[in-house]
Amino acid sequence: MAAQMFSVASTLALIGWLGLLLSPLRPDWAYRFSGWFIPITLSIGYSALVLVYWSGSSGGFDSLASVMELFTQPEIVLAGWVHYLAFDLWIGAWECRTARSEKIPFWFVIPCLALTFMFGPVGLLLFLSIRLVFRSRNAALSPAA
Repeated sequence: MAAQMFSVASTLALIGWLGLLLSPLRPDWAYRFSGWFIPITLSIGYSALVLVYWSGSSGGFDSLASVMELFTQPEIVLAGWVHYLAFDLWIGAWECRTARSEKIPFWFVIPCLALTFMFGPVGLLLFLSIRLVFRSRNAALSPAA
């Protein structure tokens, strides 16, 4: 059962990421589907996994050893994976929406999406850096009030 849920969640997230890559073509649809529907669906799945399996798990968050023990149960590992999928996809959608509203060319967002997909915070850090550069550049080009 956990293996099937892993496959479904991973496929759903991948569809969401593809939607973000196509977001310049249909932004409203991509943001609703990839930025809200899929992350909410994954979050519901995550919540169900935690509700059903958390109380029976050993380990915790008080030490690295406890965290390692917590993630020995397949269903808890699956919950952790779905947690990553939901949050990283939501952040990727936020990057796309923010770039669009701040007129950052999509070509600059693509590497951020790839890194957010693979390494979460690294992609977010790159996007925030690019955003800062564009904000600074736009401020320098704006006439003084």
